[in-house]
Amino acid sequence: MTVTYSRRVADAGLGTFFHLLLRWRGSIYKLLYRELIIFTLLYYFFSIVYRFVLNVEQKRLFEKLSMYCDRYAELIPVSFVLGFYVTLVVSRWWGQFENVPWPDRLASLVAGHVRGADEAARLSRRTLMRYANLSGVLIYRSVSTAVYKRFPTMEHLVQAGLMTSEELRHLEDLPSPHNKFWVPCMWFVSLALRARTEGRINNDVALTAILTELNSLRAKCMKLYGYDWISLPLVYTQVATVAVYSFFLACLIGRQFLDPAQGYPGHDLDFYLPVFTLLQFFFYVGWLKVAEQLINPFGEDDDDFETNWLVDRNLQVSLLSVDEMYDSLPLVEKDMYWNESEPRPPYTTASADHCKPSFMGSALDIRYASCGSQVKNVLSNIMFYAPPLVETRYSDSYWWCKD
Repeated sequence: MTVTYSRRVADAGLGTFFHLLLRWRGSIYKLLYRELIIFTLLYYFFSIVYRFVLNVEQKRLFEKLSMYCDRYAELIPVSFVLGFYVTLVVSRWWGQFENVPWPDRLASLVAGHVRGADEAARLSRRTLMRYANLSGVLIYRSVSTAVYKRFPTMEHLVQAGLMTSEELRHLEDLPSPHNKFWVPCMWFVSLALRARTEGRINNDVALTAILTELNSLRAKCMKLYGYDWISLPLVYTQVATVAVYSFFLACLIGRQFLDPAQGYPGHDLDFYLPVFTLLQFFFYVGWLKVAEQLINPFGEDDDDFETNWLVDRNLQVSLLSVDEMYDSLPLVEKDMYWNESEPRPPYTTASADHCKPSFMGSALDIRYASCGSQVKNVLSNIMFYAPPLVETRYSDSYWWCKD
């Protein structure tokens, strides 16, 4: 399930983000702790070999190798490569979320334009929305491992009530080697045209609005299919991964604490824990892990999209909108502000601080001089620079210039 912490950061204050650092699920610690443990163990392995295994001559050679690795590891453009790569991944991730198909608008149009209270009209509305949802489920089966595990075969869709056996037979008989998520959309079009012919849709404008919204839904499904088909170029993913891991492979030797007695520059102290190297590993590899988790949000990671929840929610809401909510309207009554020209809902005690006067413009609260002598002094300065043809008069509170 997607990790949500919006309520935690609703108000900025002392320790707002600190509370988020203590979470485990969906955290960077959960993603990174294995790599961090492996890196730390390898670092201490080289440190123990340097301190206790190598002889004096071998130590001098190791120290030269360490300084060489430390010097030239900085030539690897980790920040540039990784930053640009993660930016592309995050943009791609948000684009996929924006193209998640929601059938709510289509359900509203179907409920509003496919008229009739008889069973045939009800069947038409429910079938139209079932086709729209079936198209979404078929595309989710293609891109989401969670949905595919839920519906591993087309027979599971029949058992779940998302399609009938007759519809499955028509789908399988269609001679096409490509993904058939678009077939229910064509069934939708045919059924909508039949409803127009039967007079259940009153006019062509309403039919056009329904089909336009269906095409929008189908376009979003196609975009999800395209995102799954066309990944970020593999070569860039490899470059980012190789850059990060090669940098820290060099750090295993290059960031060792060398013998201070040798007087090497920058090796005046001898510690056993490379604190800042570990922090650098945490940030860079953590950055790479962010891209690894976001590059395909239709998996089963903690922060991946809840596709099975989307299937349940969209089917329930769309069928409810066109069936039980069809022509369902509460009693229309006069509101409590019927005779008031300035309606204003009351505030509770907890929200009283949010009661603010209306904003009238930033220039309306300018203070001006009301004393005549002050105005005269101002006017004398103005008239000094004013053209001689300008006649100026003033009162205690206002002054005018006229040609």
